[in-house]
Amino acid sequence: MSDNQPSGTGEADIGADVLERTTDRFDADAGALEDALVVVHSELIGRHAEFEREYDYATVDGTRAYRVPERVWDDLFDEFEFDDAVADAVEFAHTEQARLMFADAVDVDERFEDDDRGVVVGIDTAEEF
Repeated sequence: MSDNQPSGTGEADIGADVLERTTDRFDADAGALEDALVVVHSELIGRHAEFEREYDYATVDGTRAYRVPERVWDDLFDEFEFDDAVADAVEFAHTEQARLMFADAVDVDERFEDDDRGVVVGIDTAEEF
């Protein structure tokens, strides 16, 4: 786990700075958000290959960020019983982290548009399955 990862979200690949901005923006309980991020991450690992085939991505330090349409998050949240505030915060955290990763990646031509969403998955973990 890197120094910029809080202990609760290290496996969710969301940086501490993104987590802090997200909790501030959504006035969310940090513990509930961390728990939701970890739960969602386990589902995302199972969809890693699908995302890789269908969407643009950037890879930075063993983590992959995908640029996805909003409907991807709608489909994901159909599988969970998060309240709307937590769901919005999870989607925002992933999108914010993905935007940062796309901006940092030197080999990515496509950038995020305003209506794009992001999904972040640790590829080292995903490829073990």
